Amino acid sequence: MPASGVSAAALAARLSALGLPTRVEEHPRHTSVEAEVPDTLSAESWREVLDVVAEADRFGLLATSLNGRTLWAVVRKAVPSTGDVGGPSHQR
Repeated sequence: MPASGVSAAALAARLSALGLPTRVEEHPRHTSVEAEVPDTLSAESWREVLDVVAEADRFGLLATSLNGRTLWAVVRKAVPSTGDVGGPSHQR
């Protein structure tokens, strides 16, 4: 598993420990974590949740009247320092 996957799995485990159901997905450039946030989450728990997602590269909250609240966090995968970084059109 790439380092981003390990970091994302750790974030997901910590969010799960706070009682939030989570999902982890691998993408070409990042690993994402999503967690359903109940309406009953206390202010103290919110602070703990924010401490967890602050370790991600990006995070946010999607709130809709249809689907409730979903917290998301993204951990970027490392860009290779040499080799085919830019793709075939960027090779010299």
